[in-house]
Amino acid sequence: MGSAADISLWMDQAAHEPIGQALDMDIKVDVAIAGGGFSGLWAAYYLKTLAPDLQICVLEAQRCGFGASGRNGGWMMSAIEGETRLLSVLDGDRRESARAQIHSILPEVEGVLERHGIDCNYQRGGGIFAAARYPEQARILRDSLADYRAAGFGEQDYQWLEAHELESRLRIHQPAGAIYTPHIARIQPARLVVGLAQTLRDMGVRIYEQTPVTALTPGAMMTSCGRVHATHRLLALEGYGAGVANTERRVLALQSRIIATEPLDEQTWQTLGLADSEVFCDVSPLTTYGQRSADNRMVFGARGSYCFGGKPRSQFSPADPSFEAIHRLLLACFPQLRKAAITHRWGGTLGAPRNGLPHAVYDRATGIGTVGGYVGEGVGASNLMARTLADLVLSRETELSSAPWAHNGSPESVLRRWEPEPLRWLGYKATDLARTWEEGVYCRRGAAWQRRPIQTVSHWLDKLMT
Repeated sequence: MGSAADISLWMDQAAHEPIGQALDMDIKVDVAIAGGGFSGLWAAYYLKTLAPDLQICVLEAQRCGFGASGRNGGWMMSAIEGETRLLSVLDGDRRESARAQIHSILPEVEGVLERHGIDCNYQRGGGIFAAARYPEQARILRDSLADYRAAGFGEQDYQWLEAHELESRLRIHQPAGAIYTPHIARIQPARLVVGLAQTLRDMGVRIYEQTPVTALTPGAMMTSCGRVHATHRLLALEGYGAGVANTERRVLALQSRIIATEPLDEQTWQTLGLADSEVFCDVSPLTTYGQRSADNRMVFGARGSYCFGGKPRSQFSPADPSFEAIHRLLLACFPQLRKAAITHRWGGTLGAPRNGLPHAVYDRATGIGTVGGYVGEGVGASNLMARTLADLVLSRETELSSAPWAHNGSPESVLRRWEPEPLRWLGYKATDLARTWEEGVYCRRGAAWQRRPIQTVSHWLDKLMT
């Protein structure tokens, strides 16, 4: 497995305790949760908070935070993937309720951090979706803003920044405008994992690390270290669920990659912006994201890759050419960083559901449930889905248990399956090629006859893959 330093910058900074004990015998609990990332830890937290007498255990294959929860870009958003599409088809009351629940993510997390004294470098500075480098980004953002308005989001949620307003916040190359939202916070995600895990132990939840779940059987969760008998068996595996039949091919494992510079001095940061701890992205087909970390590094990532067969990846060589491509993209956005050393390079596996929307699913007949499908927005969305799952498990009639992402039934019946190989590999590769081609045409200022066909193809492939 390697050390925490081999996982990510975040884990290198936060995971100083020895790996926890593995399960070494058969046990019986009320709730068994597979996965020691945000989804599993939040689910355990809300179940134990709402029903303190429950006996709960969390089973983690490696160490808590080993997966996406310890490898992401550190954005916590009051948002979920596909929210404008989801909300636009709801009627007035249901739409208002769902939007309020989505926007409850940050206030809810802030309350937990305060109650339990969890320090994860949380700073709610908002997020900047920037149009820069080429004119098409402004068009993309204007279309996105129209989608937000159609879904009922107002100026207080997403507001347009003119070029000079963007430049006052973020000094990105060739600024053309931006959307700003206050509903995003910067965090050190591994510190949140460590803090949640310790909080759960203090509450009496048992956490077993180095204990991979291999299968579910009637009334039990099987591991390589023993059998866990449980009434409720919950899967919080996201992109790592390929080996469990109940979620296999329901969530597709994709990889992203991130780099981090050395700590930068204040003079350099004055040339970059982000004085209020905003996070940012460059709105391009390459899906970038970045933040100024608490120790003054520029942390910058972009979309990555897909492995044939949908296998998750945990090992990423620093010599991988994709890291150099991300570095070039960083310098295209911020030429002023050309002399800054890159000290950390890492990757992670995220999960993409077939319909492009996150979910919380629970089957009362079997006691099996699952959450996931975050498509890279799981730092915040996992809290909302875990709260929803807790209400479903406990048969609570709440706004969350009746939300459009809440489902009663088996994961197999509720969640669409991805196509078999090689179809999904071909679909991903075609989409990846189209987006790379689209980015190249825009950067070269290609003629309209070049732009229109690739825009059409890219849009069609995006719809095909969701």
